[in-house]
Amino acid sequence: MQTKHKLASLGLALAMSMAGASAFAQVMVGGASMLPSKDIIDNAVNSRDHTTLVAAVKAAGLVDTLKSAGPFTVFAPTNAAFAALPAGTVDTLLKPESNAMLSGILTYHVVAGKMDAAALTKAIAAGNGKATLKTVAGGNLTATSAMGGVTITDEKGGAAKVTIADVYQSNGVIHVVDKVMLPK
Repeated sequence: MQTKHKLASLGLALAMSMAGASAFAQVMVGGASMLPSKDIIDNAVNSRDHTTLVAAVKAAGLVDTLKSAGPFTVFAPTNAAFAALPAGTVDTLLKPESNAMLSGILTYHVVAGKMDAAALTKAIAAGNGKATLKTVAGGNLTATSAMGGVTITDEKGGAAKVTIADVYQSNGVIHVVDKVMLPK
């Protein structure tokens, strides 16, 4: 079993490092170049796949936080991920009276520090196939690997697949995910 974990970790490390090799090239997200010289917000506003996330960050008053020095690791849900939530959820969350709940959900997608694919791979291997990530919101996410990719599982058991890894920013790294993760 130990050998199987080592082989899986090695395969994941190779796949993610190959994906990370493009870190020095321009990474495209949502039809826009993500420039490592720009911060998380300045890049995210250009991605047409993250307009809901950007609107939510603005509504929650987190723009200045995500423009600060960081570093941060952001698991960034796409518009499709937000659209998959129950009908009316996003509209409700964007209301001023839902600010605390929205802020809690958004900061649940943020981990302090810069955890790129190589660091995630190393943490997963060290944890015998899973890594627990402490979020800025105070909750936990669990990272696992399968078939050359990484899945992030929230405290409610929802699983998000990392669809684009290692989108480097001046103040951290973004990993695009296909689901909105929810704290307890």
